[in-house]
Amino acid sequence: MSVGYLSLLRSLTSARRSGAVLCSVLLLGAGDVLAATVPASAVPVDAVRQGPHPELSAAAPADAYTYRIPLLRQNAEQGLTLLGEDAYAGMDFGLRRDERVVSARLVLDYSYSSTLLPTLSHLKVLLNSVVGATVALPEPAPRTPAHISVDLPVSLLSGFNQLTLELIAHSKASDQGNNPLSSDLWLKPGPDSALELTVVPATLSSDLSQLPAPFLDVRDVRRVDLPVVLPQAPRAQRLESAGIVTSWLGAQAGYRGAHFSASLGAIPAHGHAVVLALPGEVPGLTLPAVEGPMLAIVPNPNDANGKLLLVMGRNDAQIREAATALVLGAKTLSGSRVKIDAPVSVVPRKPFDAPNWLPGDRPVQLGEMLAADRLTVQGFRPGAINVDLRLPPGLFGFDNSGAVLNLHYRYTARPESTRSELGVLAGNTPLQTLPLTGDASDGDAVIRVPTYLLPPLTTLQFDYRYESVAPKDLVEDVPGGPLLSAIDPTSTIDISQLPRYAAMPDLRAFADAGFPFTGMADLSETAVILPAQPVAGDYSAYLTLMGSMGQTTGYPVLGVTVGDPAQVDALRRKDLLVLASGDNQPLLKAWRDDLPRGFFAPVASSDRWIAAWWEKLTGGHAQAEREAAIAALYGSDDHDGMLAGLESPLARGRSAVVVSGNTPDGLDAVVDVLQANRYLISKRPDDKISGSLVVVHDGTLTTLSNDQSYFIGSLPPRLALEWFFASHILLLLVATLASVVLIGLLGGVFLHRRALNRLDLDIPQTSQREEGRRGSHV
Repeated sequence: MSVGYLSLLRSLTSARRSGAVLCSVLLLGAGDVLAATVPASAVPVDAVRQGPHPELSAAAPADAYTYRIPLLRQNAEQGLTLLGEDAYAGMDFGLRRDERVVSARLVLDYSYSSTLLPTLSHLKVLLNSVVGATVALPEPAPRTPAHISVDLPVSLLSGFNQLTLELIAHSKASDQGNNPLSSDLWLKPGPDSALELTVVPATLSSDLSQLPAPFLDVRDVRRVDLPVVLPQAPRAQRLESAGIVTSWLGAQAGYRGAHFSASLGAIPAHGHAVVLALPGEVPGLTLPAVEGPMLAIVPNPNDANGKLLLVMGRNDAQIREAATALVLGAKTLSGSRVKIDAPVSVVPRKPFDAPNWLPGDRPVQLGEMLAADRLTVQGFRPGAINVDLRLPPGLFGFDNSGAVLNLHYRYTARPESTRSELGVLAGNTPLQTLPLTGDASDGDAVIRVPTYLLPPLTTLQFDYRYESVAPKDLVEDVPGGPLLSAIDPTSTIDISQLPRYAAMPDLRAFADAGFPFTGMADLSETAVILPAQPVAGDYSAYLTLMGSMGQTTGYPVLGVTVGDPAQVDALRRKDLLVLASGDNQPLLKAWRDDLPRGFFAPVASSDRWIAAWWEKLTGGHAQAEREAAIAALYGSDDHDGMLAGLESPLARGRSAVVVSGNTPDGLDAVVDVLQANRYLISKRPDDKISGSLVVVHDGTLTTLSNDQSYFIGSLPPRLALEWFFASHILLLLVATLASVVLIGLLGGVFLHRRALNRLDLDIPQTSQREEGRRGSHV
């Protein structure tokens, strides 16, 4: 059989394959990925809003705009490579209900192997499994990445869409060796590749049954940016109601993230907004007749395509009732306006019972966290099955082997294969490799996951890798059907044996999970202390932080308390979240001695003289460069700020976190950076914040202090004693020495008495006198 005929036969066989990923491989880019991360699919999209596309400006409507969705948004840090004879990769995206697409274009930067045969190799662009374009791969391959723009048919778009790149690749070496997974069959899209969508507004009906749309559309992969309209000087109860609403929207936004900007006494000029107001509080807005707690959706008077979600009442207490009804009963609402006839009952929360967090009182099936169809893959190298985990912070791992993963898995049996395997990872750190033996098609394993691999945001990964068996008689190694692999949905993970005990302060737990405030999902043990004279930027930071809390827990902040610096003594029994912008927070001066060293100015390290002596000895300059870099972090940029964690100066065992910016807008920017850091996928562990003091400078977070001075939570008595002595080695040595001395003394007394008894020398005093008289008579 000739090589040419074999190549033709293989290309025809590839065209008939039903499995989209039968011989596909999605290779992640080089570099170790941080263990304590969530999967790349959870990375929020920072899509760029632009004006109309230059080439479409003549035909596009005046209100059209173009935004970009990065092709690598689901593999932002790792990148991706199409490898193999028939390889697939791409992304999912959705379209908002209130927008209509007028044009779609894929801008693609890519490089490919120089050994590909141009007559047989090409790249297909598929939109919802329909070929939208075919890109030739000419020879020789360019030394710099190629650039193309592919117009896609708008008629193929729907609410949820899939954009796929399919590489059909052949080379002389792969055809002669009959190896569909040859390493010289590859194509790599560049980081600047993106899907450009030009859209125009579409009018929606004012219907509460569509909530959270159009204010938040789950189809949209972009970050939510929504104004919240408040009166010029909102009171604490109004702010609490606004926080309840934004935390609910933040929970709906999920991985996208959400930013809420406070608009004081003014309706935004365009787009959607949430309004919490009494009649007559917002100029230019006429509210419907208010008969009590009410919810309504009305057009934005400044924008015919915009909508306003009205949370209304005759006083602040009724507005809070309306907000509570919105967040707990949104699925039951309908029509353009609803009156709340009775207060909604709220069930008290228990510690660590956030709906988004893994339950700690029972084993949890993986099928509860991921749909069964997403636990099944196909192909030689199908890519890892990722199960996202949101874990309660503070899992204590001392003197235990961690969480228990009871795994059941299935695969396609291949008797001729001896090296196929299933890799089990937690946060990209290998846990165990399970062989896929050829004489079976399923297996079971019990795997222990150490607690240091279980931060609040992490991922369990199951990576099937099948061996490509050497062909026989020039017959390609392709089984009769696709290679199917699956993780049984009844597989469980159990953290019920892990106590909750956390060393504090821990700003990483705050950044990733809002801890310790989210220990109660409704923030009923939390007080937010605003600056003395807050402005719009301060309110925006507060609203966005509440959105982040809801995003973490999946539950609105129904119990949060908002106060000012003068009320802090009355709130001493709560955990305190303190906001500051400039010099408007008097608590910073009052707590100057309690805040971490370095909050107000850089401080020299305690071991500075050791480092200086070593550098003088070795001729290095690392210490001087580090001090200069730290001094630069204390710059005066308006968007700089600090994060500090400490034990509350007002009550032992309570925590305080200070979020500070140089200006109100800077405080809002610090909160944005903090939220973006939550889903950072980093190649270096030190890119994640931690400890008690972090400086925000030029859009980055840098940890300056890792001091931890207290604990929260509780331990069983035996474990508490073990941990105490493990943490205090000198006391353990003293206690051991004292125990030895005490045991020696007690043992000596006991042995001495036994010796007296054995020698019969323990004679009563009366017996001794009688014996003396008898001896005298003799």
